[in-house]
Amino acid sequence: MAAEPRTAVVIPAYRCREHILDVLARIGPDVSRIFVVDDACPEGTGRLVREACTDPRVEVVTHARNEGVGGATVTGFRRALAAGFDIVIKLDGDGQMDPRDIPRLVRPLVAGEADYAKGNRFFDLEGLRAMPRARLIGNAVLSFIAKASAGYWQIMDPTNGFVAIHRTALAMLPLDKLDRRYFFESDVLFRLNTIRAVVAEVPMPSRYGNEVSSLSVSRSIPEFALKHLDRFVRRLGYTYFLRDFSIATLELVTGVALFLFGVCFGTFHWIKNARAGVMTPTGTVMLAVLPVILGVQFVLQFLSYDVQPRWHRPLQR
Repeated sequence: MAAEPRTAVVIPAYRCREHILDVLARIGPDVSRIFVVDDACPEGTGRLVREACTDPRVEVVTHARNEGVGGATVTGFRRALAAGFDIVIKLDGDGQMDPRDIPRLVRPLVAGEADYAKGNRFFDLEGLRAMPRARLIGNAVLSFIAKASAGYWQIMDPTNGFVAIHRTALAMLPLDKLDRRYFFESDVLFRLNTIRAVVAEVPMPSRYGNEVSSLSVSRSIPEFALKHLDRFVRRLGYTYFLRDFSIATLELVTGVALFLFGVCFGTFHWIKNARAGVMTPTGTVMLAVLPVILGVQFVLQFLSYDVQPRWHRPLQR
C-alpha cells in the first residue's frame, strides 16, 4: 500500500492578527507542517505567531516588503516543495475558511482523482445568504470571466482561495510567472490549464465576520478585466493553435472571419449609401447579414466544444 501523503498548509498573513491564532488552533493533526508567511504585515502577525503559538508544526517566514497574497503564497509553495510535501493547501488567515474542512478538500487529491482542488462557496444556497450582497455579485461576475480565461468552465467558484494542490502539478507550474496580487487564484487556474491538470471542486461554506478585505473592487475591475482578456487570448492560442488543431479551431477562425467580414462590409456600404442619400439594396444587406449570422453560429459551436472538460487523467498518475 502507498504511504499516506505528507500535507502542508501555507497561510499568507497580512492584516489578520485578530484571527490567525484561532485559525492555527483549528488545523488538525493530519497536517504535518504549517508555513505562515508574514507579508510585511503592519500588525506584526508573524511576530505574534512566533511569541504566542506553541504548535511545533508552525514555521514563520517573513517578507521584508509586501509582495501581495500571490507572492506570499508562492513563498510558502516553494518552502513546501523544498521540504518534500505531497499536498500543499493554501488557507487564508482571516478566519473565513474553516481548517477543519481540510480533509474534505484534499480527498480528491488523496484518491488520485485530481491534481488541484478548490472550495466552492456557491454550492450551498442557504449559505449564500451569509455572504455580503456586493461580494456575492462581484464574485459571480468574476467567476464567469475566470471560467472563460482559464478554460475550466465546470468550476463554479474559480476565485475561491481555499485550495489544495498536488506536488506533481505544483512542480510543473512556473511559480516565477504567477500573479503576485489578488489575481493569483485565477492565474493559477490558467497555468494549470496549460499543463492539462485535472481540477476538482469541493462544496465548502465560507464564514463572514468582522474581517476587512484589502481588495478594492473599483480599482480591481479594470485590472482584472485586462488580465483575464490576456489569459483568454493566450489560452486560445496555446490550446487551439500551438498544441492542437481541431475542428474547433476551424470553427473559431471561420466564425470570427465571417462575423468581422459581415460587420465591416455592412458598415462600409451603409455609410457609403447614407452619404449618397440612397437606400442600401436588399442584396447588399443580405451579403452583410448572412456572414454575421453564420459567424455567430460557428462561434457558438466552438464554445460548445470549449466548455467540455478535456483533461480526465490527473498528472499525478
